[in-house]
Amino acid sequence: MTLAETAHPEALPLPAENPFAARWQTPFRLPPFAQIRPEHIRPAFDAALAKHKAEIAAIVADKAQPDFANTIEALERAGRALSRIGGVFYNLTGADTNEALQAIERAMSPITARHWSAIMMDEGLFARVDAVNARRDGLSLDAEQARLLERTHKGFVRSGAKLAADDKQRLATINERLAALGTAFSQNVLKDESSYALFIADEAGLAGLPDFLRAAMARAAADRARPGQHAVTLSRSIIEPFLTFSERRDLREEAFLAWSRRGENGGDSDNRAIVAEMVALRAEKAKLLGYPTFAHFKLDDAMAKTPEHVRDLLELVWKPARARAAREAADLSALAGLEGGNGPIRPWDWRHYAEKVRQKTYAFDEAALKPYLPLDRVRQAAFDVAGKLFGLAFTERPELAGYHPEVRLFEVTEAASGRAIGLFLGDYFARPSKRSGAWMSAFRGQRKLDGEVRPIIVNVCNFAKPAEGHPALLSLDEARTLFHEFGHALHGLISDVTYGSLAGTSVARDFVELPSQLYEHWFLTREVMRQYCLHAETGKPIPEALIEKIEKAQTFNQGFATVEYTSSALVDLAFHSLAAPAAVDPLAFEAAELKRIGMPAEITMRHRTPHFTHVFAGDGYSAGYYSYLWSEVMDADAFNAFTETGDVFSAEVAAKLKRYIYAAGDTREAAEAYTLFRGRLPTPDALLEKRGLAA
Repeated sequence: MTLAETAHPEALPLPAENPFAARWQTPFRLPPFAQIRPEHIRPAFDAALAKHKAEIAAIVADKAQPDFANTIEALERAGRALSRIGGVFYNLTGADTNEALQAIERAMSPITARHWSAIMMDEGLFARVDAVNARRDGLSLDAEQARLLERTHKGFVRSGAKLAADDKQRLATINERLAALGTAFSQNVLKDESSYALFIADEAGLAGLPDFLRAAMARAAADRARPGQHAVTLSRSIIEPFLTFSERRDLREEAFLAWSRRGENGGDSDNRAIVAEMVALRAEKAKLLGYPTFAHFKLDDAMAKTPEHVRDLLELVWKPARARAAREAADLSALAGLEGGNGPIRPWDWRHYAEKVRQKTYAFDEAALKPYLPLDRVRQAAFDVAGKLFGLAFTERPELAGYHPEVRLFEVTEAASGRAIGLFLGDYFARPSKRSGAWMSAFRGQRKLDGEVRPIIVNVCNFAKPAEGHPALLSLDEARTLFHEFGHALHGLISDVTYGSLAGTSVARDFVELPSQLYEHWFLTREVMRQYCLHAETGKPIPEALIEKIEKAQTFNQGFATVEYTSSALVDLAFHSLAAPAAVDPLAFEAAELKRIGMPAEITMRHRTPHFTHVFAGDGYSAGYYSYLWSEVMDADAFNAFTETGDVFSAEVAAKLKRYIYAAGDTREAAEAYTLFRGRLPTPDALLEKRGLAA
């Protein structure tokens, strides 16, 4: 280990055998996953926190007049060792956790919250930041520097830097408790998900299930030491097709209720008390910071700005969506009646009869489509679309090791010049050690301060793992999910800014979904489907007739899809619009809000409160689940910028998209960025048309 390696800002004073002791000399400075063990994590965190405190203390102790370089840029440089350990650890706890990592996570969440509260409420530090901000007009800052100063100053104020001492202490206590509760919430959901399986031992229990699903369920059962049986797990890649194809209504009900009741089963994994406490603490936090509700606090720093603007959009969509869902429910009920059903459509029936109505109406069979959607081809399509739009090339690096044997690693370069862009990791299959859902994250972000640093980005999904020797086949929704998460990945990879705090996805929460949702559009173009949707066994391209059926069925079941999403967003907004939620009963409150909006009995929320990890496993989408719809207003309009030219790969439009959206990070306000790309802000018209909800 050289002096340069141990003196590097990322290095820590630890025994040499701890991988976090020195700067990594691996290819791409990829974390040496094989060497990192749970016992290395806590000492590295402790050393990194101490180092960060010393770096902050040095900024505060600087006798020179506060300026951009010795205060704002110094803050940018501080904490690099902490960012490195955090980048590894929090990715592992989401994608490949175990009891040892979860114990560390529970211990560290309040400690790191306390650490950041101390920094953001430090009087001496804020005095320096405030002094620089007061002189901003005379500092000759460029646009990105001015934006960093603005965001840094606002971050301190929103974190309580201006509060009185007693209020600072209370806010720090709240932050610490919220961090612990968010970690507990997430771990409880994972516990309920990973511990459940509905085992089916006879052929009768498999009635109606297509071969791809039987294979995935057999693999899931084998992985759980039940070879020869089939398992319904709570991974979406299994539970949703099971609810769609199973002819066994009793089994559909059993599986659906387990899925719907994650986090509310009693015992030590029950999240109801956690939700109640988090809602109350968030409301108190907002009051301390001068806002009437937590929703007002969160949205003040978003594109939407106010809860009223959010509610206006959600209710604009809700009314036609609910009316359409009622018509859809009538169609399902009629079909069920023809098959001998004599009761109302229940939530565990909807997907089953919706698939039958779709087959009857459009002659569109999801099971017949899946052979044309092998995972490797869909991923290659995502790569090649990025090549056509942004000039990127992807080369698999099988000699590099990820954090799990299933992780695939790809070097990303600029095709024309060979310039390094970053490293992309793809982790696609469900497993008990992985939380549910799909997401993008970063092991390392992009920056140029003190030299070019290129990002290491990961996409994590939960697709069903195929039987040995067989290709993984995706549903249409899963293919769109892959493109969605890869859109986020591109936002991180293409980032081209100086300061890491402004890089990649560090944008307003209701803007961050634009690059991802926009990218989904390309998968459904004929140009992409014709080239990449090749049959997994025969290699033949997808028939034109099937493409036409997909296009005609695009707005099918959109009443259901919009209702289950929008109801979740409205419940999230309602919880965080409470001014004084002293002793809220989460399930009673959820039920009351659903009654207020007229929730159809046949549909449930996409994410019910006790397992709503977007909102309660941390602070990410709290009072912000509406963001997907807000961004959809933009993505529907943004893709029209391409179709209006007659070329979905228009080089001119793609160049503007890259410059102002994908590469720009948070270097300007989101509304300004969109306007520079499109020439104007969007209206909801394209969204309503896309979902088939236009009047």
